[in-house]
Amino acid sequence: MNSQGPQQHSITEAAADWAVRLHAGALTEQEQAELRQWIACDSRHEAALRFAEQTWAALGDVHKDEPVQRQRPPSAALPVRRPKRRRPWQRVAAVALVVVAAGVGWLRGPDALLRLQADYVTQKGEIRTVHLADGSTVELDSASAIRLDYDGVQRRVSLIQGSAIFDVAPIKGEETRPFVVQSAGAQTRALGTRFVVEREDERQAWVGVLQHSVEVALQTVPKQGAGERVLKEGQAARYSAQDGVVPLDQFDVERATSWRRGVLIFDRLPLAKVIEQLNRYRPGRVVLTNAALGDREVSGVFRLDMLDTALATLTQELQVQRLDLAGLSLIY
Repeated sequence: MNSQGPQQHSITEAAADWAVRLHAGALTEQEQAELRQWIACDSRHEAALRFAEQTWAALGDVHKDEPVQRQRPPSAALPVRRPKRRRPWQRVAAVALVVVAAGVGWLRGPDALLRLQADYVTQKGEIRTVHLADGSTVELDSASAIRLDYDGVQRRVSLIQGSAIFDVAPIKGEETRPFVVQSAGAQTRALGTRFVVEREDERQAWVGVLQHSVEVALQTVPKQGAGERVLKEGQAARYSAQDGVVPLDQFDVERATSWRRGVLIFDRLPLAKVIEQLNRYRPGRVVLTNAALGDREVSGVFRLDMLDTALATLTQELQVQRLDLAGLSLIY
């Protein structure tokens, strides 16, 4: 998954803002000094600004009737204009640049770090089955990663990203070690055979049981709620250090793992959530630029090998507009 941390995202936002201001006209002396200082204070800033300016060029002029004087500071004397209020379109343009920069990604450090941490990684759209030395198998969902930490005490698998279904070889004969999956501050211990864990972020995940049962236990005492819970076949729960282990009473585990059958199933799911799911399986990135559209409900069955067609059908049925750029689709 190509994502940016909070610090990197703030750099992207600042770079986008500067790119728009540079293309809107000459900067004041104070603005020139601020930009020089911003570039100098972090080695990543100049690269971010360069990427934002390239993105602007790819998008084209936001307003054809606006006078544009491309200007790039740093050291040379620049023409000075009296301070003026930023036009509304400039704010819109800055947002668009942030969207593109976040979607395309100009820094791929997180991907490299993930590969160093993980033993098995899947790319977007890739579903993979991994056979472990003890006879257990792991079905890795799209854009997922695990690390194996087997020792003499337990068979531990760390889910670093995404989701996976674990089909556990039982404890019998010489195999006496429990099988546990660690992720997002908790561990899930197999009391039977098959279960799924999905890591939603570094602080939260959910667990669903496909066969038999599991025990979910947080590594620290939660601020509220239960710190551990046993889940039986067909049951699911979401856990976090904030809320503890919370049962998901209406959760359909089979539907949530439909990816293993090559489809995504949505039943009256908000468009914003549907787009999140599409971004896990489809190359590039889809971005919803109009937050008001995010609440529109979507139902349907989408084949993983036909997600471009599904996206086209989705936008047509919802009567929304779509703009396709290199590696990015904007819905508005």
